[in-house]
Amino acid sequence: MNLRTILRTAIGFGLIATLLAGCASDPLADQFRAGDNKNYIAGDGTVTEFALGSRPGFEAFAGLTESGQVLDSSAFEGNVIVMNWWYSACAPCRAEAGDLAMLSVEFEDSVQFVGVNVRDTAETALAFDRNFGIEYPSLIDAQSGQVSLAFTGVVSPQAVPTTIVIDRDGKVASRILGRIEASILRTLIQTVVDQ
Repeated sequence: MNLRTILRTAIGFGLIATLLAGCASDPLADQFRAGDNKNYIAGDGTVTEFALGSRPGFEAFAGLTESGQVLDSSAFEGNVIVMNWWYSACAPCRAEAGDLAMLSVEFEDSVQFVGVNVRDTAETALAFDRNFGIEYPSLIDAQSGQVSLAFTGVVSPQAVPTTIVIDRDGKVASRILGRIEASILRTLIQTVVDQ
């Protein structure tokens, strides 16, 4: 083998290694490909904060809560809102429920918490509320998907749970994909409350 052939081979292997490195693992895609039938793709806890002036908005929506009340997005105007996408069989949703209940009480004078249930019936959602001490309403979005569609580009319907903080101007200030960490969500909420 001459030097030219050796160099070509080395360059070829280097190129292949570079291409394979460029195909780095995507955690959400890996979960989908796993085929473990857990019926959700969990986010990894990634936190995104949107700067003032470049915060995404959302479309108007209305829906029924688990208790049969109509909740319209116009009720959000001028308020800080925390919205959490969840369903009862989602393990990270169950794991974070106590922290969300605690934070909703902690911020009850300054922030409205709202759940968005993407799979359950109203009865199942009410049982979940009782079990975890959730006192804020959840929109039942399983059939229409209207609430999730209103947040297209901000909330991925495959990443449950997802939690967002909405500022008083009706813009999304921050998002957590996956299970919340109470101290991080507290900080995100407080930042918006103080603005």
